[in-house]
Amino acid sequence: MTNVFISLPVTDLERTKAFYTALGCAINPEMSDENGVCVVFDDNIYLMMITREFFATFTDKPIADPNVTLQTSVSFSRDSREEVDAIVAKGLAAGGAEPQPAQDYGFMYSRDLNDPDGNSLGFLHMVPADAVV
Repeated sequence: MTNVFISLPVTDLERTKAFYTALGCAINPEMSDENGVCVVFDDNIYLMMITREFFATFTDKPIADPNVTLQTSVSFSRDSREEVDAIVAKGLAAGGAEPQPAQDYGFMYSRDLNDPDGNSLGFLHMVPADAVV
């Protein structure tokens, strides 16, 4: 089994905790401290939300401001369009922003959500291949 750890820079750990718990995520206190928060999306996917100052100690490269530069977008599938809409609504209510309207391609429905630091999250529902006519 593979666990996925995605590290993203943030400016306010308490705001980050509030936002991600509003989405329904858990916080792993054993992997969290004053430098970062471990957000548990599921049993195998973890977002390591690290203060920008501590994040900078891992690299000699400049740390991008996600409000200005998109480095990456992390996407999560959901079981229905309604679940996509529900999690985005929770994120908007918790201080997130939706940078563009929902995208409906017929076989895939997706919405983007920026967390309060500007990190880009995507939520999507894909129609099973055998259901597409």
